[in-house]
Amino acid sequence: MKNVNIGGVPEHFNLAWYLTLKNGEYKDQGINLRWHDYYGGTGAMCKALREKDIDIAVILTEGIIKDIIAGNPSKIVQTFVKSPLIWGIHVAANSKYNSIASLKGTKAAISRYGSGSHLMAYINAKNNNWNLEKDLNFEVIKNLDGAVEGLKNGTADYFMWEKFTTKPLVDNGTFRSVGDCPTPWPCFVIAVREDFIENEKDTLKTILNIINNTTKDFKHIPSIDKTIANRYEQKLEDVQEWLGLTEWSQNVIDEKTVNKIQKELLSLNIIPKTVEYNKLVFKL
Repeated sequence: MKNVNIGGVPEHFNLAWYLTLKNGEYKDQGINLRWHDYYGGTGAMCKALREKDIDIAVILTEGIIKDIIAGNPSKIVQTFVKSPLIWGIHVAANSKYNSIASLKGTKAAISRYGSGSHLMAYINAKNNNWNLEKDLNFEVIKNLDGAVEGLKNGTADYFMWEKFTTKPLVDNGTFRSVGDCPTPWPCFVIAVREDFIENEKDTLKTILNIINNTTKDFKHIPSIDKTIANRYEQKLEDVQEWLGLTEWSQNVIDEKTVNKIQKELLSLNIIPKTVEYNKLVFKL
């Protein structure tokens, strides 16, 4: 039995992994795949890949591209979700801020530097023509619980996180939503440590085949909307809206898209340089 560690956020995007694990599909192929939840998101998974705590990560595209350029010895092997991620922009329920424009120059709560919440604050600032040096300030809050605390006690003013994940907190009056900011590219990719790719190509291909067979027909699984609503404590109509907006992928991310992302990250001074496609992506 091959032991393989994989990490991802504990969100509805990754339910397909849970279903295939529950069905014992990897064990049937001689693979003991262990799933690890990363509440700290992309920054925490980049660290886990570097430290060999995990072999594979289901991770935000822009975050892993930034970290590979910064020396993470991993490669993207496939797009996982090809539709954009819709980031909700949230303030505390009693906040004096009522629009994205009013947040200019205030403090953004981020899970950690290099995380999606950090990088998307730059995208949002650029979209609104803010000064990237003067109008962006950050407070590290580690995770969603930290954001709830930070916004409530005023150590941060706004928080960006996947819109549907935070929707229950908007519904119950913890947060107020002031707008959305979609990623201008496919949101999740599967990244793998280079040494694992080198030594375990067949194992990796088997894992990808299993997950791809499930994501291909994910939306047609009977009562999948109700399953998601129950598991992630979401309203059925929100889940149905999310399913309508979300598209999974079974293909490798293309060079044009990778170059577009790098160009955007470079223009925001998030990366120091762009690199060749094959430094970031490995085609199995």
